[in-house]
Amino acid sequence: MEERKELLASKVLDALRVIASSKGVRLPEGYAVLLERPRRENQGDWATNSAMKLAKLFGARPIDLAAEIAGAIDRGADIESIEVAPPGFINFKLSANWIADVIGRAVSLGSDYGRNETGASRRVQVEFVSANPTGPIHLGHGRGAAVGDVMSSVLEFSGWEVEREYYINDAGLQMDNLGKSTQSRYFARLGREEAAPFPEDGYPGDYIDEIAGRILAEHGESLADKPLGETLPFFRDETARSVLGMIRRDLSDFGVEFDVWFSEKSLYDDDLVPRTIERLKGRDYAYDQDGAVWFRSTSFGDDKDRVMIRNNGVPTYFTSDIAYLQNKYERGFDFLIYVWGADHHGYVPRIRSVNKALGESDESLEVMLIQFVSLLRNGVPVSMSKRAGTFVTLREVMDEVGRDASRFSFVNRKCDSHLEFDLEVAKRTSSENPVYYVQYAYARISSILREAEAKGVTAPRAEDADFDLLTHQAEARLVKEISRFPEEVLKAAENLEPHRIAYFATSISEAFHSFYNTLKVLVDDERLMKSRLILVDAARITIGNALRMLGIRAPERM
Repeated sequence: MEERKELLASKVLDALRVIASSKGVRLPEGYAVLLERPRRENQGDWATNSAMKLAKLFGARPIDLAAEIAGAIDRGADIESIEVAPPGFINFKLSANWIADVIGRAVSLGSDYGRNETGASRRVQVEFVSANPTGPIHLGHGRGAAVGDVMSSVLEFSGWEVEREYYINDAGLQMDNLGKSTQSRYFARLGREEAAPFPEDGYPGDYIDEIAGRILAEHGESLADKPLGETLPFFRDETARSVLGMIRRDLSDFGVEFDVWFSEKSLYDDDLVPRTIERLKGRDYAYDQDGAVWFRSTSFGDDKDRVMIRNNGVPTYFTSDIAYLQNKYERGFDFLIYVWGADHHGYVPRIRSVNKALGESDESLEVMLIQFVSLLRNGVPVSMSKRAGTFVTLREVMDEVGRDASRFSFVNRKCDSHLEFDLEVAKRTSSENPVYYVQYAYARISSILREAEAKGVTAPRAEDADFDLLTHQAEARLVKEISRFPEEVLKAAENLEPHRIAYFATSISEAFHSFYNTLKVLVDDERLMKSRLILVDAARITIGNALRMLGIRAPERM
């Protein structure tokens, strides 16, 4: 498809050069013809606004220049028609040669249809979720998990070598508070609440009480007679291990598997923090003052420098992030993607300043911000059981609506847009439920192919089909959607926009359902039937590839 697009652009450029030469005009150095998909179905397959861009240079009205360009284009066998539309667009409708190319490519490539190699086997790390191991994964983390996982799949489909990573914040005060919370619940189960009061900044969810119950069952009262400070490391580590296990199970059931689970503690165990600080000092971006170590963030527009090591020797959270960034580069990644919650937006300039201070390019790091999720039931805001104590868990949502509906809903909007997730809509078996609508398209096509096989119709080869017969608007629309898939994958990878794949899946499903409701595939005319069979098979392959990229089932029966 890209080859056809490039061929069309070169034809327009050749026409421009001929007109420019005849008028004694020089085209701008390096001028490239921009081709875009028309907004309306009846406007053809591609359009260019070159006439509007160059009208002033040529001293002509855009509409007149567009007509002159259209008349000078060599149509060849690929262009069926060219139309000029106000105020100066040139719309192209491609021939059946293009249809044959689109369908033939999809069928022959199969599960590889839509792939590109723009990543060129470069290494990219996508770090996402990275929730503190202090409680279950909540709804917001679930959206970040879906976005990060789908983004990783898109990059893999675009030739990148992808590593998915979860950063475990297992150092710092919150881990002690986690341990104290379980310790307090342990004593409460013994009827001795006063011996270990619940911490003011503790974690009140039911899961803490469940962990305390397991500890009591395994260790009895043996931990009750020892000093609280002596048993706190045990309660902290045991609770963190249990919570992390819960997080792993939830994410795995959500279809997310990480290649690396990276421990914040390892940064200190491996002495990476002092090494990173020395590197920054060597580049004059860190210094000692008043018994503390500072990062010179004012060099990057910050209103004040930031503390890395306090005067009591305790590092700040910021210090871990600096060392972690350095560690990523030491592991040889060419590109780093952070997937953060929208509440971290103020932290983006700071991590970018650290990136510069370490001597890395701006282009080597990107941050995707995930906006909040509001939970609805039939349009009305709801709260669920809140087993976690303070938020709705991903597990609760998955248990009610399923993994597929959850994942699709989370990526079916731009990640920096607020998302309203309606539980009842996600459960409906109708076109109102977008994931059902897409999966039903795949299942319908599978049913058509099974019916054809049952009637003894052998699967035709693309080269044996007569695509000149596919003249109906519903057929043309479906072909156009199939042809768009590689472009959407490429744009999603280049712009870090995983929602494009969900949008595309919906769009091609709409085109197929419209085709299905308008035309029959298994008709008496064998040549037409075989051409339509190949068309719907190409649609099946394309929808299936999109669903796999989204981490969603492609069911053959529904």
